[in-house]
Amino acid sequence: MTENLAVNLPDEGNWDIVIEPQANLLDIKLKDVWQYRDLLFLFVKRDITAQYKQTILGPLWHFIQPVFTTIVFVMVFGKIANIPTDGIEPVLFYMSGITIWNYFSSCLNSTSGTFVANAGIFGKVYFPRLVIPLSTMMSNMVKFGIQFFLLIVAIGYFGLTNGSFYFGFSWLLVPLLVIMMAAMGLGAGIIISSLTTKYRDFTVLIGFAVQLLMYATPVAYPLSYLKNESVINVVRYNPLTPIIEAFRFSLFNKGDFNGFQLLYSSIFIIVVLFIGLIIFSKVERTFMDTV
Repeated sequence: MTENLAVNLPDEGNWDIVIEPQANLLDIKLKDVWQYRDLLFLFVKRDITAQYKQTILGPLWHFIQPVFTTIVFVMVFGKIANIPTDGIEPVLFYMSGITIWNYFSSCLNSTSGTFVANAGIFGKVYFPRLVIPLSTMMSNMVKFGIQFFLLIVAIGYFGLTNGSFYFGFSWLLVPLLVIMMAAMGLGAGIIISSLTTKYRDFTVLIGFAVQLLMYATPVAYPLSYLKNESVINVVRYNPLTPIIEAFRFSLFNKGDFNGFQLLYSSIFIIVVLFIGLIIFSKVERTFMDTV
């Protein structure tokens, strides 16, 4: 005796999620990231918790690092090299550059290892892979917030000491500049992450390259210091230069601020981010075969 089994499958339109090959290269499905926003915030919480777990000082490390780096910069670039700071208090000049630079370098370093570091998770469950680099970018915002708070305290201290505190409409530029740094770090990071699935050399080179890039960016010196130097065009057309200069100008109303250069940086960042998203979406379909 045979028994007929009938299995009622739902119509295609009744599925909650349909996983299918991407139709074209430009189909990066940012809508999926929004649908997984709860997972995004869980990853942000995980990154923040893991950062401070089993540490004695916890978030205090984010205060200690910029303080000691600022002291070294003041001694080396201010006292020994005697590099001017465009009329800005040296401590504030170096600390402001370090604060915004640290956020960019943290975003770049964190997102550049997305595929390799999370291959175990990616191989077990589906979710938009872009959630991981976005979560690291957002969790690094906590670190930036702590260091920016320290910078504000230092600005307040020197303002009360010598009466040079400035607060104006230019402060409204700060959120925009932070977003630009985040987008640049994200775009460059996911491009590098996509390349490291096949070429692990980039993992070794990224830390060294970020250090070199810092010296090609006016973090430890003002752009005006290079006005008579042959390398000024190299530094000026570095897309991070206008952001650093604008960040200092917005806080102190001093420095070399150029709206056209900032527009150039914006266009450059949009192009890098767009290319990064395209490459990332292409690599995520096949990276498990190469990682």
